[in-house]
Amino acid sequence: MNRFRCMVVALGIVVLGGGKAVRADNGTDFELAADFFSKYIWRGQNLDDDPVFQPSISISHKNVTASVWGNLEFTNINGNSGDFSELDYSLDYSGAVPGVEGLGYSIGLIYYDFPGTLVKDTTEAYLGFSFDLALNPSLTIYHDIDEAEGSYVSLAFSHSIEKIAELGVDTPVGMELGASLGWGSGSYNKYYWGTDQSKLNDLTFSASFPFDVAGWTVVPSLNYVTLLSDDIRATDTYDTAGDYFYAGIGFVKEF
Repeated sequence: MNRFRCMVVALGIVVLGGGKAVRADNGTDFELAADFFSKYIWRGQNLDDDPVFQPSISISHKNVTASVWGNLEFTNINGNSGDFSELDYSLDYSGAVPGVEGLGYSIGLIYYDFPGTLVKDTTEAYLGFSFDLALNPSLTIYHDIDEAEGSYVSLAFSHSIEKIAELGVDTPVGMELGASLGWGSGSYNKYYWGTDQSKLNDLTFSASFPFDVAGWTVVPSLNYVTLLSDDIRATDTYDTAGDYFYAGIGFVKEF
């Protein structure tokens, strides 16, 4: 059984009620997501300039969440048409910092698998903090403990509006705005970009418009990413451009 079919079968098991039964017994929650994007941009890197499909499934119990995420390429731009070029496996533990009101934390591991490509698999550990303040700031530090042996730090902000429009009497449309700033260490940038200088790498803005239909949350989105470092732009590792607009639509189901 190929990797694509394996993931589809796994997602199907949840949709058909496996997740709901488990939750009723012991409080375990499942989330199923299917996202379509016009490009695949990751930390400012244009990994696929053509449309992609990115499904995921996560299982949460109390403070622990395990998830699998994939990137399926629709075109042959990278020689992987119809195949997964990336599968990420993550394990996360999240909670509130004892004695500090409004401060949350997350700690975990991400294993990056790149089947059918020349990219080496690698692993990152991360530690993140979220603050119950205006614009919901969060800070996450990722450190590659395998191939890159470098760090990437993301500072993010978000703001949600419950309703900006209505598709019908019972179908409000919300808006979620987000922005993030990424910094890479010298060793991180050497591995991913070919320059050994620590830099502010990328700046991302996003706007999404979620609404609910038949038990699913539908999330159209618009995104903009720009590279901040002239040294990184000059490496031309992924693309001659350093500014990207792309759109997406996602479907999310919780059990």
